[in-house]
Amino acid sequence: MTRGSNSLAEATSPYLRQHADNPVHWQQWSPDALAWARQRDVPILLSVGYAACHWCHVMAHESFEDPATAAVMNRDFVCIKVDREERPDIDAIYMNATVAMTGHGGWPMTCFLSPGGEPFYCGTYFPPAPRQGVPSFVQLLEAITATWTTNRDEVDRVGAAVSEHLQANNAGLPEPQHPLDDALLAKAVADVLRDEDRTHGGFGDAPKFPPSALLEGLLREYERAGDPAALGAVTRTADVMARGGIYDQLGGGFARYAVDQNWVVPHFEKMLYDNAQLLRVYAHLARVTSDPLMRRVTEETIRFLERDLTVVGGFASALDADTDGQEGLTYVWTPGELTEVLGTADGLWAAELFTVTTAGTFEAGASTLQLRADPGDAVRYESVRSRLWAVRTRRSQPARDGKVVTGWNAMAITALAEAGAGLGRPDWIDLAAWCGREILARHVVEGRLRRSSLDGVVGEPLAALEDYGALVTALLTLHQVTGEASWLDAALGLLDESIDLFADPGARGSWYDSGSDAEDLLTRPRDPIDGATPAGTSLIAEALLTAAPLTPVERTGRSADDYAALAEATLSRGGVLLDKLPRSAGHWLAVISARLAGPLQVAVSQPGHEATELLVAARQLVPGGTVVVAGPVDSQPLLAGRPMVDGRAAAYICRGSVCGLPVTTADGLAAQLKT
Repeated sequence: MTRGSNSLAEATSPYLRQHADNPVHWQQWSPDALAWARQRDVPILLSVGYAACHWCHVMAHESFEDPATAAVMNRDFVCIKVDREERPDIDAIYMNATVAMTGHGGWPMTCFLSPGGEPFYCGTYFPPAPRQGVPSFVQLLEAITATWTTNRDEVDRVGAAVSEHLQANNAGLPEPQHPLDDALLAKAVADVLRDEDRTHGGFGDAPKFPPSALLEGLLREYERAGDPAALGAVTRTADVMARGGIYDQLGGGFARYAVDQNWVVPHFEKMLYDNAQLLRVYAHLARVTSDPLMRRVTEETIRFLERDLTVVGGFASALDADTDGQEGLTYVWTPGELTEVLGTADGLWAAELFTVTTAGTFEAGASTLQLRADPGDAVRYESVRSRLWAVRTRRSQPARDGKVVTGWNAMAITALAEAGAGLGRPDWIDLAAWCGREILARHVVEGRLRRSSLDGVVGEPLAALEDYGALVTALLTLHQVTGEASWLDAALGLLDESIDLFADPGARGSWYDSGSDAEDLLTRPRDPIDGATPAGTSLIAEALLTAAPLTPVERTGRSADDYAALAEATLSRGGVLLDKLPRSAGHWLAVISARLAGPLQVAVSQPGHEATELLVAARQLVPGGTVVVAGPVDSQPLLAGRPMVDGRAAAYICRGSVCGLPVTTADGLAAQLKT
C-alpha cells in the first residue's frame, strides 16, 4: 500500500477497518508514518477511537467520509488512525495531553502533532459546521495549517511545553507514605461511601458508570472488616443496575454506562471488560447474599458472553452502540410494539413491568426496558421475555468488534472460574479454561505476549502491563479451580517476564505500563489509577500476591518470597491512592483488603482434585481474594506436610504465615473462617 492512499484494510483492528473505505489517506501508527510527515514537513492529524464508540461513528460519517473534508486532510496532514484498545500506550499519552490542554477528554480524540510526535493542539469531537462556539472541523484544519506555516516557533514552543508536562507528570507512585493497615482502608471506605447516591444507587452524578472494581473492593472489605455499610452500598448499586436500562433485560449483559442518574438510558455499547468485571462482582455477591437476582444476573451475563461475544481465539471486545447508524435501535420498545408481539393483556402487563411508556424513556417515544419491581408471576414473566427476545433477534443487530484483547479476556477467565467454583457450575470453569488455552496458544509469540488478535490472527502490538497482570491472575485462578499444574507453570513464566519488562529498576514497587522492549514514544506511559479497567500496576500487584503462596519451594529463579516482597512494595506505594483518590482505586482496595486479610489461604487435603463436600464448602464460604487449593498431601506448597485426618478430607486455613488446626466439616470450616 502506497503512502498516498488509505492503508487500513491491512489492519487487524475492526475499528481501523471501519475506516478503510474513507477517502482519507489514513495510515496506521508506525515510524514510517512519522517519517513521511517529516519528509513532507506537515503536521500529523492523529485520530483515536474504538469500534463501539457512538461519537466516533458520528464524526466519521460527518467528516471522514466527506470527500471535500478528506481532500483538506490529505493535502495538509499525514493522517494516522489509532485503535485505543489495540494501542493503549499511544492513547494514554495523547489523552493526557488532551486533558492537560482542554480540561477534559474522550473519544473520538483528535490531536495535531509535530512529525516528532509532540502534541500542539488537542480536542475530541469536532462538528462539520460551527456549533455552540466550537469551530467546524474544516475551519480547525485550516487554522492549524495556517499556524503551522506562519507561526512555527509557537507550534514548537507549545509542543515542547506539553511534552515536558507529560514527562514531568510520569513519575509513577511515590515512596510509601501510609502503612497498609485497618485505618487506611476504613478511611478509604468512608470516603467512598460519602459519595454514594443513596437514592439512585452508584456514586456521584450522571453520567453513571458501573463502579465495577470499586464494588469488588467494598465487598471484600465487608468480608474482612464486617462493615455493613460497605455491603449496603454494594447491594444497592448492584440491585439498581440489574433493574435499570443499563442492563439488558432480555439478553443479559451490561451497557457501558447510563447517561442519566437513575440508570435508565444507557450508552448502548456492551464492552467485554465491563461485563467481565461485573460478572466477578455479581457472582461474588450471589455467594455472599444468596440473592436470586444476583444469581440470575450472573447466569445471564455468562450466557451473553457465550452467545454474543464468543469468537475464534476467545471473547470479542464489544458490541456497537449503534445499529444501522441509530443508537439503541435493537433494544428499545414502544407500548404498541409490545402489544403487537404479546397481545393486549400481556402487552399492557409488560409495559407496566418494564416501564415502557407512551411518552418514552429514551427517544422518539421509545423506551428502554427496566425491571423496577419483581414480576410476581415467574411463568408469565419468562413467557413474555422469551417472546420479546424471539422478536428482537430478528431485528437488525449491532456490529461486533471481534478483536480479542488479552487483558479483557483474562478478566473474563478469572470471573468465570471464580463463578463456576463458588456457585457450583463446572461448565463455567470449562468455558474459562477454553479461553485460557486460546489466549496462550495464539497470543504468545516467540515468548512475548501480544495485545490482541482478530479471527485467530495475532496483531503486532505488544501486550501491556495490564495484559500480563490480568492474565497471570487468570491462569493462577484456573490452577486453583482445576488443580492442573500447567496453568501454574504458564502463570509463573509470564509473571517473571512481566517483572523483567515492566518493573522500574530505579524504584522498587513502581511499574511502567509499556515494556522495556516497546517502541519509543513521547514518554513511557504509566498510570496507577484504576479507570474503566484496573490499572496495570494494581493488576500486577494482585498477580504477585496470588502467586506467592502457590510457588513451589524447589522452583529455580524467583521464589515465593521474591513475589511476596514485590507485592508488598507495590501495594505500599498504592496506599497513597486509597488515601487521596479512593473512588479511583477500587482494584487497589480489593487487593490491599486481600493482603490485610492475611492473605488468606485454604488448603484442602484430599485424595485428588475432585469436588468433595469440604472443597465445595470452602469455595462457597471463603472471602474474595482467598487462595484455595486441593489435592493430596505434599502435592503443592500449601499442602506440604498437611495430610487428611482419619481418612477424611481436611481443610487447613492460614492467614499469612499463621495457620489454624485442620477441620473436616463445613461447619468447622465456616466457624474458623469467622474467627
